[in-house]
Amino acid sequence: MGESITELQALWNRVLRIVKDELNDSRIYDAFIGDSYLISYSNKTMKVVVNSMLAQNILSTKYSASFEKAASNVAGVPVKIVFTQSTGEVNKVKVEEEKPEFFMSSSIKTSLTFDNFVVGPCNKSAQQASLLIASNPGTLYNPLFLYGGSGLGKTHLLHAIANYIKENDPTKRILYCTSDDFISEFISYVRGESDATKLKGFICKHDVLLIDDIQQIAGKEQTEMFFFQVFTKMYNDNKQIVITSDKHPDLLKGFEERLKSRFQAGLTMDIKPPDQQTSVEITKSKIKSSPINLDSFDPEVIEFIASKFSKNIRSIDETTSINPTSHITIEIAQEALASLIMIKDSKTKITEQKIINAVADYYNKTPSQLTGRSRPADIALPRHICMYLIKELLDEPYAKIGMAFSGKDHSTVMSGVKKVEKELKTNTLLQTAVSDIKKILKQ
Repeated sequence: MGESITELQALWNRVLRIVKDELNDSRIYDAFIGDSYLISYSNKTMKVVVNSMLAQNILSTKYSASFEKAASNVAGVPVKIVFTQSTGEVNKVKVEEEKPEFFMSSSIKTSLTFDNFVVGPCNKSAQQASLLIASNPGTLYNPLFLYGGSGLGKTHLLHAIANYIKENDPTKRILYCTSDDFISEFISYVRGESDATKLKGFICKHDVLLIDDIQQIAGKEQTEMFFFQVFTKMYNDNKQIVITSDKHPDLLKGFEERLKSRFQAGLTMDIKPPDQQTSVEITKSKIKSSPINLDSFDPEVIEFIASKFSKNIRSIDETTSINPTSHITIEIAQEALASLIMIKDSKTKITEQKIINAVADYYNKTPSQLTGRSRPADIALPRHICMYLIKELLDEPYAKIGMAFSGKDHSTVMSGVKKVEKELKTNTLLQTAVSDIKKILKQ
């Protein structure tokens, strides 16, 4: 089945836990079973390495039925187990990590789980639905469609679903991607029917598809058609699909009605902005996962942060960048977060054009030079800074940003934004320039 070493280990550990409880004999377990390991799982057969010929004989004869019962329980299908001795030849067997052909930049964040998802009245139903789907992928509601504003926890729930499924069934293949990733893969690779078939085959071999911000596919007819084919194939094969969006399916523009109808074929749940108490709990959770000690904060500081950033949970992450002190008072917090608050409060006043004008003025260029099709070397950096600031301050889709720059493709915009993000980590001149432009935008 092509499982990775990690997946095989997780699968076998679950089998061992069951066997150890049933065996209830630590001497037998430690002598013959504890250091066994799974080297392959295919065609409903597990090949297991044990530490000696004696162990192989004993486990194959006396305990084979117990192991196969436990393994079948874990895998969900009847499983046969073959025990083999740990010889030099066997030890040379390597189970290589599967190298994906596509979506190589997409990954599941192990830090985002149901355990650290703060539940409140605003998201309880969505959290319950996500947990229900994660517990029974492909068997209940399909698709699960989660919608709500930016930064309210939709992405967290996608990763939580993935992590829960992986923990409870390591054999499941899961693909998480953003719509930007999906569009990029389609544009970059598909040149004909055979290419489309290969990409579709790669996606559809997964048991679970988690796709974030589906609204960004709107208006891209070929990509939308391809997604419809992928959706239909996985849906018919009882593969679980989970989708997030900023709007209810009925309000999505630029989609064919047949696809909008498919979005609502399963379960549709919304996530609302958190109330004050939920915001407080979210703030505490974010601080606990940061280098700062929660006890360092005055209670009123927590309330202050929660009230200022409750409409966008993602913004609370930025508040954990406060430089740790022995004690953080409301005055220290207000000073440390002043720039974030000013940007947040003035966000509605900032427009694409205002950002373009500010960057153009800073670099002694005209706005039309930055948004035009010309590509001189001295235009590239300010143009990329424009794209970066529009994405950061307005959180607009890459495709929409591209329209302001002579219709540039979303992948071009995304590349420009990533370049600036990368450079900002080490380039002090760029850090100063971006900081100066932000100050101009606050005026």
